[in-house]
Amino acid sequence: MDGLYRRSWEHAGQTFEALDLDSPGSVPGWPEPHVTLHQILVHMNIETARHAGHADIVRETIDGAAGMTEDNDNLPHGTAELRRAHFERVQAAADTFR
Repeated sequence: MDGLYRRSWEHAGQTFEALDLDSPGSVPGWPEPHVTLHQILVHMNIETARHAGHADIVRETIDGAAGMTEDNDNLPHGTAELRRAHFERVQAAADTFR
């Protein structure tokens, strides 16, 4: 899978270098199949943010921390004991889905 991902972003990089943002393209199956590179990039940014948000919701459900506050920056900083406890909570949550 790593090879596919790497080839994909290398191809994307070559596409960005070769084409202008208003270059036409098509996406079969989309309601409006004729699009520009600009439209595709905006769509992919939105999709990435959406899925990253989903992953963050799962993390918040696991560790109970949501948002950045004075007492919480959502990262398991602190002592080795605190990091170990955080890891154990995340691992226990993951194990429920085996």
